[in-house]
Amino acid sequence: MPQGSWREFNQDPTAQPERSKSFLNKAELNVRVQKTRGGKGGKTVTVISGLKLDEADRRSLLKRLKSSCGTGGTAKGEFLELQGDQVMALLEFLRKEGYRPKKSGG
Repeated sequence: MPQGSWREFNQDPTAQPERSKSFLNKAELNVRVQKTRGGKGGKTVTVISGLKLDEADRRSLLKRLKSSCGTGGTAKGEFLELQGDQVMALLEFLRKEGYRPKKSGG
């Protein structure tokens, strides 16, 4: 084996390290808040997408959102769902948290 050919974990030494999600600026994220009824049995839910949080941070944020709106909700993958039409309340809450959310849909 030629000298210097071994690389730990087969990583390219010239590659730039990937920026951790925890260092992303909240204001740079494309956070969308949308009211929807599709696939929910006719019930209205408010969906938040684009937060890019790890599991612990997502659950913590969801808990604070639910308590501020006084409603139930769940985390489904990358999305947060809250029961009912909570668009305006969520937009205001997310702005106070440092995000720049936008209303999506009708």
